[in-house]
Amino acid sequence: AGVIRCMVLLITLLGTWFIMQTYFHHSWKTISLRSWLGEKLPRHKCGNQKSCPQNYFAFKIISGAANVVGPSICFEDLVLMSSIKNNIGRGLNIALVNGTTGKLLKTDSFDMYSGDIKKLETFLQGIRRGTLVLTASYDDPATKMNDNVRARFMELGSSHVSELGFRDNWVFLGAKGLMNKTPFEKHIKNDKETNKYEGWPELLEMEGCAPRKMD
Repeated sequence: AGVIRCMVLLITLLGTWFIMQTYFHHSWKTISLRSWLGEKLPRHKCGNQKSCPQNYFAFKIISGAANVVGPSICFEDLVLMSSIKNNIGRGLNIALVNGTTGKLLKTDSFDMYSGDIKKLETFLQGIRRGTLVLTASYDDPATKMNDNVRARFMELGSSHVSELGFRDNWVFLGAKGLMNKTPFEKHIKNDKETNKYEGWPELLEMEGCAPRKMD
């Protein structure tokens, strides 16, 4: 009887071992296949969720987070402004792009808390027709903002610049010569009741496809 019990136990152990080996071997193959397929999935420009159709430019604009993490602007898979490129600053960070060729024309940052607003006025006044204007806020975008600057951004297609206030977050893509308001704009108010950070709202992220200007 003892021998029979030992044989039954041995057979049970062998059967369990066989099942475990078969199951885990199959699972390993499945996981490996999924991982392999994941690595082969296409990567879209600027890391966006979707690719853009022909004659559209891919972009992603991310505002700053409080006064700690700087904003970034990506266009056609090229980072135009970021902390790594060391070309951002407190206030408004703006990149100008040729709306037909997609070529970068200029980048600049404007201190909207203690800077000279005339610098931004001159910059906006010099934008040529057909130019895409990509804007990301950082820390404070509006303390120095005046009616003239707000009007300039409204001409570029902004719907929210008129209500932009102290330490709000704002991301915007407009164009000189735009006939209607741009669909590419996000704004979040600085509100101590809803702020993610103590004195600032959460960052904003916006991605999409901007139509190429066809002559």
